[in-house]
Amino acid sequence: MSTNRIRVLLADDHSLVRKGFRRMLEDDPEIEVVGEAANGPAAIEAALQLEPQVIVMDLAMPELDGIQATSQILKHRPSTAVLILSMYSEETYVRNAFAAGARGYLLKNALEVDLPYAIKELAQGRTVLAPGLPDPGSSDKPAEADKLTQREREVLQYIVQGKSNKEIASILGLSANTVAVHRANLMQALGIHRTADLVVYAIKKGLVTLPETPGPDKFGS
Repeated sequence: MSTNRIRVLLADDHSLVRKGFRRMLEDDPEIEVVGEAANGPAAIEAALQLEPQVIVMDLAMPELDGIQATSQILKHRPSTAVLILSMYSEETYVRNAFAAGARGYLLKNALEVDLPYAIKELAQGRTVLAPGLPDPGSSDKPAEADKLTQREREVLQYIVQGKSNKEIASILGLSANTVAVHRANLMQALGIHRTADLVVYAIKKGLVTLPETPGPDKFGS
């Protein structure tokens, strides 16, 4: 086994997607898949333990989405290259992904996703952007995510999932009062006063993502 192979971690909540990508990548002698993860927290843990050079990260995953997971991983391993795979082509998602530190963004529903090529580009320090997507560096408008702290975005993700302050507190190891403060702060930062409006705004602006439903004609997704 070559010691120069690119170490890759696959993070996607659909097992069929991971299996399909693994088969694709294992056919390439320059790439080694070192692990898989099915949600955001598992992706963070695997990234820190396995030290991959490139992470293929699904945007919409349970618990923490791909953007939040990317941000946390890069705090500990800033040299890791993250390639976001998503069903979303809107500018807000692309801009927020690159603002979190991702180096690539490809669409899952593209007819041909040349994953090995994209991984090799990222491993060489280059960026990859699917054709037709807006250049994340072409807008002077700051990403909406920049208005919130990482903890506030975590709380927001769980609010969108319909969890109460008590449930969020249990998941994050915080007190319910602390979660209530985070909820109030993020609503103030975004200028929103009702939870229902907050959920709609967060999804529309790409601050959080909802789990994707697998398609019948793809690996999943």
